Amino acid sequence: MFARALIVLLIAINLGVAMWWLLRAEPSAASAAAQPPGVARLQLLSEAKPMAATAQAMPAVAQAAATQNAPVPAAPNQCFSLGPFATAAALRAANARLPQLVRVRTREPAADAASARGYTVLLPAFASRELAQAAADKIKAAGFNDLLLINEGDDVNGIALGRYGSLESAQRRQTSLQAAGFAAQLRPIGAPALPAWLDIEARSGLDLAQLRADTGAAQSPTLDCASLR
Repeated sequence: MFARALIVLLIAINLGVAMWWLLRAEPSAASAAAQPPGVARLQLLSEAKPMAATAQAMPAVAQAAATQNAPVPAAPNQCFSLGPFATAAALRAANARLPQLVRVRTREPAADAASARGYTVLLPAFASRELAQAAADKIKAAGFNDLLLINEGDDVNGIALGRYGSLESAQRRQTSLQAAGFAAQLRPIGAPALPAWLDIEARSGLDLAQLRADTGAAQSPTLDCASLR
């Protein structure tokens, strides 16, 4: 009896083992390739080549993107003298025809400056009273209150910005106005009409030939921009 029971038990165990073997899940590739902690996984040569190619391509792509996004440096300003203007009327007419410029300075001969009784700083005549008033309002808004609209004479509809006994004071006033964006001019008072020049700083690309034609200037020699500052 005992032997029969043992045989039946062995048969049941074998059947259980066979059923477990048939129904067990296949081991996953991840579990088969599990690495111990802190140990890097080995790579096949075929896996390493695409990664190396990608790593080499990344700096080139980044460099190309940086080149495309780099700002284009602005062209330097051009500086030159415009003239000569033999009379005050010719100088005023040239001033009135100037386009928007970075900086403008009137340069008088030494003999002219020596004989002057004083100097006036002004904006040349505008085409209308309305334009002159609008310019005066902008000058006041910028903090310059010492000004006067000119009502008569050759400079009617111009803006007087101060009268000074010394050339240095007049030039300081002119420079401060020009730094604020106003094309202030300096003119000697009581001096004889002698040839004068306009020293100009302008954005790159200005057509000098057209500017000479517009202002009646015969020459436009190059000027060092540092001398205007």
